[in-house]
Amino acid sequence: MSALFHLDRGSQATLQQQVREHLVNAILGGFLPLDKPLPSSRSLAKNLHVARNTITLVYDELVSDGYLISSERRGYYVNDQFFARSLKNILNEPPLTTDADINKVNWLERLKVKTGPQPNASQSHSWQSYQYPFVYGQLDTSLFPINNWRKCWKDAVSVQAIRDWSSDRYDSDDPLLIEQLQQRILPSRGIQASSEEILITVGSQQAIYLLAQLLLDNKSCFGIEDPGYVSAGHIALVFNARVKSLQIDGDGMIVDQQLNECDLVYLTPSHQCPTAVTMPLARRLALLTTAQQQDFIVIEDDYEMEMSFDTHPTPALKSLDKTERVLYIGSLSKTLAPGLRMGFMVGPKALIQEARNLRQLMLRHPPLNNQRAVALFLAQGYHDALLRKLARVFQERGECLAQALKQHLPDCISSPISGSSCWLKLPEHIDAGQLKQRAAKEGLLLISANSYHFGNHLPKNFLKIGLSAIPLEKIEPGIKLLAKIKAQLQA
Repeated sequence: MSALFHLDRGSQATLQQQVREHLVNAILGGFLPLDKPLPSSRSLAKNLHVARNTITLVYDELVSDGYLISSERRGYYVNDQFFARSLKNILNEPPLTTDADINKVNWLERLKVKTGPQPNASQSHSWQSYQYPFVYGQLDTSLFPINNWRKCWKDAVSVQAIRDWSSDRYDSDDPLLIEQLQQRILPSRGIQASSEEILITVGSQQAIYLLAQLLLDNKSCFGIEDPGYVSAGHIALVFNARVKSLQIDGDGMIVDQQLNECDLVYLTPSHQCPTAVTMPLARRLALLTTAQQQDFIVIEDDYEMEMSFDTHPTPALKSLDKTERVLYIGSLSKTLAPGLRMGFMVGPKALIQEARNLRQLMLRHPPLNNQRAVALFLAQGYHDALLRKLARVFQERGECLAQALKQHLPDCISSPISGSSCWLKLPEHIDAGQLKQRAAKEGLLLISANSYHFGNHLPKNFLKIGLSAIPLEKIEPGIKLLAKIKAQLQA
């Protein structure tokens, strides 16, 4: 039976999980006889080079789940009901049609909202398997202070901490985290806010969704930068709003008549997504004036706030707002971990209270133990130290990338390398989507322009080059390989 198994020692799945999966597939596929016992735990463990206890645990689990039957002094046998079901599938026997089948609900007709599959600008979940991962939004794990993070998690489950967060606090967030945002995060962006003006969210994505649900309907016009963060546009469509693509230039979103029809405008002024250009102060002030004149609300997504390594960063749009028209959302994902999903929003007290009420109906609140661990990570200075380290590393990687682009791709135009990425313009006749597919086959992972396309005017000859996940020594060889693949497409 061990011939049916292939255990991957480098897999993220444990050996116990892999053994269970192989056994279940063998049972449902009809590959195990009914009249013979499975190999003993000792025998199978020896053949697979795993601990005997691993096999014993799997066998016991499968008995509990009904896949196997345990016979005293005889061993484990396949439960024939699973075999019979699998045999029917092997013989391709059509299932019997019952009245219940005929009367099943047609869910495609019943749905009032159909979101459909959404394009994902972030990339393959297996990005770590690529030799040259020029991806965005993922962090090189060698840069993360794992021991300090573990210490904060340990402190977050102390007796006193558990007493603080174990109760259901649906109407408030972790006070220590709110305090740290007020003292360490928001002041660096020029923002002052009371605790009643801050809401913790499950990432910035939930913040956008909450605001869209509160502020949009089928009579609303939602403006979004193009190219831009397309998920915001798809969220607006869920609430039947009309989505309008807004043109950008080298200074970010253009402030002119294109904003006149909008009720809600979503933009990324500090690091425009995906071009990484920064909206200058004069245009920010012009946007605030236009917003007041045209009576629209602005959502400022400062998604790379913690990556603003400029010694004199432009203040956040929210810090310049005097009429409460700017709703600010941020995230700690770019420095902590995308999977942690820790975000927040800042806005007028009345709006935040309604968002809190809506959040309560959805999930009560983000897990308070997670909030406390992040709060401790901020309070003990680990986050500030991490930012200083990332500033140094990303500056070094950015300089290496700029030199590699100049040497190997002189006919391509790069935006200023800011934060953890740059926006690369290829020659007009190059399709970045085709280039991306061919590059992936050679271990080079890229993000093409179609991941940021919402309207119908975006050119196809752009790539977003991410620096946060790729080691310094692989940047120049990766760009050299990109140049080689580009040349093959041009041939």
